[in-house]
Amino acid sequence: MEIYVVKQRWKALLLVVAVIIGFASLYITNSLVKDLSLEERKKIELWAKAIREISNINNLADSSQNFAIVLDVLENNTTVPVLLTDEDDNILSHMNVKPSRVETREGAQRLLSQMKSSKEPIVVTLIDGSKNIVYYKDSTTLVKLTYYPYVQLFVIILFIVASYYAFSHSRKAEQNQVWVGLAKETAHQLGTPTSSLLAWLELIRESGIDPTLVSNFEKDVSRLEKVVDRFSKIGSSPSLRTTNLVAAIGNTVEYLRNRISSKINLVVKFDSTDSIPLPLNETLFEWVLENIIRNSVDAIQSCGEVTISVIDNTQVVFIDITDTGKGIPRSHFKTIFQPGYTTKSRGWGLGLTLSKRIIEEYHNGKLFVNNSEVDKGTTFRIVLRKLHS
Repeated sequence: MEIYVVKQRWKALLLVVAVIIGFASLYITNSLVKDLSLEERKKIELWAKAIREISNINNLADSSQNFAIVLDVLENNTTVPVLLTDEDDNILSHMNVKPSRVETREGAQRLLSQMKSSKEPIVVTLIDGSKNIVYYKDSTTLVKLTYYPYVQLFVIILFIVASYYAFSHSRKAEQNQVWVGLAKETAHQLGTPTSSLLAWLELIRESGIDPTLVSNFEKDVSRLEKVVDRFSKIGSSPSLRTTNLVAAIGNTVEYLRNRISSKINLVVKFDSTDSIPLPLNETLFEWVLENIIRNSVDAIQSCGEVTISVIDNTQVVFIDITDTGKGIPRSHFKTIFQPGYTTKSRGWGLGLTLSKRIIEEYHNGKLFVNNSEVDKGTTFRIVLRKLHS
């Protein structure tokens, strides 16, 4: 579990760093936008003063220098859209506005309404006491800069998500190759001693040893053969055959009953004489049952009970495995199926991962935690589709 937790913490840390970078960029850009907005406000106020100065000029010949300066101020605004109106909102002039937007009265009023809601207007008192009003809004450059950090943040998040999925897919593909190779090699290594044990079993039969001991030895050798078969099937698409589900579950339970602690009681809630035909790979399905039942046994601290029940519905069959163990927090219902997650001091945390893959990818079913309460117990549920005639 420690390795898994460390990996999850690193992922969370990288995500937090990425979010901090994105929001820092957003904050800096917004600060810059505010500063530029104030600068544009000052520019428009200066433009309004220039309008006032022009209204005060009576003799252009005597004030040609001042008029040139004022005219230069008026012409210097080439980016900020501006409307100059009288007190009755009649548009007197405009700058940096597309002519098509003020050609019609409706269009002009629509633009004026937008500018009224955009920025606080500037009132210009002329020499004769009348007033003009300057309306304006942010320049195109400032508008683009306002939306830029959000676009940038979206691109950063999109890049992080795409990179994460690409990296995860590549890593999973590499892990799968490693696990497949390891499984095949394990099956190969176990093949030779298993064959030898079969030969020894024949010799033991002929030696006159207690038949009960021979029978138990035979069951264990047979189980070892199944283990070899399971490992050899990893990485390839297993074939499914119509199998009696009840019999497959009963065989697994009977095998485990004498191989777990006597303080733990295995209870079955189904009729062993029933027949529920399903498309199964019996070897792999029994592996799933063993993994879940052994996890349930490990979850029980001292003594307790593991119950296996079968619920036959119209289209699906539910197999519930319920224990009286320590339970699982709701936040870990999905986490426990992740590779590497384990609460044991030994083990690689692959049992439930493989079980989920066998059920969902090979048998087109579902495996999940149906219910769990801390210190009360857990119910795992397997859902399998029935055969339809």
